[in-house]
Amino acid sequence: MSTPKDLYCNSLTSYSRYQTRAVKVGNVLIGGGNPIVVQSMTTTDTMDTLKTVEQSIRMIEAGCQLVRITAPSIKEAENLLNIKNELRKRGHTTPLVADIHFTPNAAEVAARIVEKVRVNPGNYADRKKFENIEYTDLSYEAELERIRERFTPLVKICKEHGTAMRIGTNHGSLSDRIMSRYGDTPLGMVESALEFVRICEENDFHEIVLSMKASNTLIMVQAYRLLIKKMHEEGMNYPLHLGVTEAGEGEDGRIKSAVGIGTLLEDGIGDTVRVSLTEDPEFEIPVAKALVERYNTRAEKQSPIPAIENYPVNPYEHSRRSTREVQNIGGHKVPVVIASLNNKQEITPANFFSLGYNYSATLDKWNIADQACDYIYTGATPVNFKTPGTLGIIYDYNMWCLTPNPSPRERGAERTFPLLNVEEYLSNGEKSSLLNFISISIAQLTTSFIEKIKTDSTVVLIITTTNEHGMAEQRSMFAALMNSNCQTPVVIKRTYQGLDENRFQLHASTDAGALLIDGLGDGIMIEATEISSKTINATAFGILQAARTRISKTEYISCPSCGRTLFDLQETTAKIRNRTSHLKGIKIGIMGCIVNGPGEMADADYGYVGTGVGKITLYKGKEVVKRNVASENALDELIDLIRQHGDWIEAEPVGQE
Repeated sequence: MSTPKDLYCNSLTSYSRYQTRAVKVGNVLIGGGNPIVVQSMTTTDTMDTLKTVEQSIRMIEAGCQLVRITAPSIKEAENLLNIKNELRKRGHTTPLVADIHFTPNAAEVAARIVEKVRVNPGNYADRKKFENIEYTDLSYEAELERIRERFTPLVKICKEHGTAMRIGTNHGSLSDRIMSRYGDTPLGMVESALEFVRICEENDFHEIVLSMKASNTLIMVQAYRLLIKKMHEEGMNYPLHLGVTEAGEGEDGRIKSAVGIGTLLEDGIGDTVRVSLTEDPEFEIPVAKALVERYNTRAEKQSPIPAIENYPVNPYEHSRRSTREVQNIGGHKVPVVIASLNNKQEITPANFFSLGYNYSATLDKWNIADQACDYIYTGATPVNFKTPGTLGIIYDYNMWCLTPNPSPRERGAERTFPLLNVEEYLSNGEKSSLLNFISISIAQLTTSFIEKIKTDSTVVLIITTTNEHGMAEQRSMFAALMNSNCQTPVVIKRTYQGLDENRFQLHASTDAGALLIDGLGDGIMIEATEISSKTINATAFGILQAARTRISKTEYISCPSCGRTLFDLQETTAKIRNRTSHLKGIKIGIMGCIVNGPGEMADADYGYVGTGVGKITLYKGKEVVKRNVASENALDELIDLIRQHGDWIEAEPVGQE
């Protein structure tokens, strides 16, 4: 159990920015209460000056405030001067950031040219061999001295030239030294960065930004929180760069990014953001801007929420809230999805198609998709046809009382369930013997009400909020239930109005994902008047998958491409997705080069990594299976590899009932 003084943010219930020191990057200030900075990274060959400049300008015109460019060797680092000069000649003063992996000498060149350098402590002075090394305190200190000698020259150059630095840890590229000492953990990520920060501080250099990126949103969030806690302990307050690495493309990449980045933004954490999509970098910028713009007025618009004195959740380790099982909700069941058709005057089988249920009149049967919702709420509109046996229908209480059910209402016979308000639940009217949903706001969640439902094994709460800081209000409701030892399952409900599809997905993913990340929630229910039911349903399942709570489709851990990439990532990802998207629950890493190779794929089941021009290396987990496969054959070889390990199933023909 945590108290406010132990936490990673200013408040769990009142929004305010976590205060960091200001770091100057050219003409941009990061941290110190300044507006959150949006940035991205070029995907061109750094040696192609004009292409890099032209792409940088497209990014800047989209709103990019920092442009990051890869510098894998000294020649690329030196060419940053030509790129910078051409941009300045064209009237663009946006600061440039050199991205460095493996090559300290390139970093030292770049630091004399650009406004900021990014180094990855996992590979700046180490080479990853996936070895487990036994260290004594003395031998580990000797390793730190080796790193100090290799890293200090860059620190001194940055200090001399006024160049800022991002020390960016990636979960998948922790060094063997860190892995051997701390394991593959958020703590390992934090210590990896802090070892380098301490060297900077020894040299009185403080123009530092830190990041803790991972493809796994749970690990990413826990690492940032733990970093803040550790910085507090050591008297540090460096700005934070937020990002979910290898988020992927399309709606999946956007939802996953929002779940990770949005969870931290909700608590006032984050000074600069990069959304990593497998798309052209200028398309990342509107997504990042839409994520951060919610917080420009959050503090002024939020309604007061009672403070949480004791927070019964460990924010540094994931553990799902313990609840009783009611039907298929709660307990050890995966979170459910409740879809809403409340605005329909008449409901037909065709309305269910967008929710994962396809009815064939000729065969008189239902085809149920992987992303079929578990319940459909229809309000006061009756469903006058036979529904699939796996689907529950939820009616408003008055409609439920009028709807024919097996009589008498015997346990195991019901397929329709009531949604009651608090007054209806407390009345003496008829209730379901199996499952009663209760819609409730924070004001109604009183101590006496909690005591009432603690012993009712049929209740599932649907918690609602209209607060601008709604995630925090719903978190407060969870805390009240947990502090009262109430194990009633809870469905998180959010309603949105006036949003386009992009903002809807980002807002919903942030609001529900931030709770799910902390193990809170046994289901989600999302309503949005301007958004199609198909998009809402897909978003709900996408949020659950991004929060690692319910896997319903293939996951692609795909890097966003850069100048190091050895093949067309967007085209290749599309081809792999086309052949493998039916493999529910399989995670496939698609990496453009070895920098984002086996380590960066983290927990992928299979990997497809560029290792040379026209050459692909295939992985099972982190183990190389086939090296230097010709790119034209690599997809077939990948499928053969999946088949050999028993994870392949044939896709059903399109249109099959």
